Amino acid sequence: MRKVEKLFIAIGRIIIAIRRTIINFFVEFGAVCSLISEIIRFTPRIWRDRRLILDQMEHIGADSLPLVLIIGLFTGMVSAWQAADQLQGIASLSLLGRVVSGAIFMELGPVLTAIVIAGRVGASIGAELGTMKVTEQIDALETLAISPVRYLAMPRFIAALTMMPILVIFANIIAIFGSFFVANFMLHLSSQTFFSSVQQHFVVNDVMFGLVKSIVFGGTTALLGCHIGFRTEGGAEGVGQATVRSFVLSSAMILILDFTLWMLIH
Repeated sequence: MRKVEKLFIAIGRIIIAIRRTIINFFVEFGAVCSLISEIIRFTPRIWRDRRLILDQMEHIGADSLPLVLIIGLFTGMVSAWQAADQLQGIASLSLLGRVVSGAIFMELGPVLTAIVIAGRVGASIGAELGTMKVTEQIDALETLAISPVRYLAMPRFIAALTMMPILVIFANIIAIFGSFFVANFMLHLSSQTFFSSVQQHFVVNDVMFGLVKSIVFGGTTALLGCHIGFRTEGGAEGVGQATVRSFVLSSAMILILDFTLWMLIH
């Protein structure tokens, strides 16, 4: 009987834990939806708050560009090596440009750039706003009748939506040249063969789909960073947890949304 009682107790605890997790998920989801509705409400003030937005665009875009270019370059180089290994014995290396460019435009460029931005910008937003929250700077803004959503969240969200596609374009370009470097100098594939393969099989919709994904990823990263920052508690320890949580949730959501968008399109 004791074993049966312990079994029922363990099952009950599991059910309670699952129930608590589901409730917390919907509470978090509701808070995020409320935040994005507030951001949308303040979008008519974009021109008035252009200085705040431009500062965030510099932080998210210009300051992130060197890291994005490095990641894009080596992503293209590694992709060329892997594609060449797959094509050997199956098809001609003349298809290398087509295979690599398709993977970069639709998947590698947007996703890897978004994860880099989640690590650099998403965590930064969570830490910055979390510090403001625990030091009561956000409460001070509210005391001065300044909306934290308008002053802090909206500029970061708009800047992320704007700069992510630009970063992805740069990442795509440098990744193509990285793959060309490997194909030309290491695999001895002529530049004409490589770029003609890219040109012949170039599809504008593939590039546009990748840019649309980048917009979604950028908005999600900024939104989660702001949400977590606004809900930070517990002093320095809470700020550290908010930083890690911003990156983890943003990265996870990027991959989940990537799969979801693929399912919707195909």
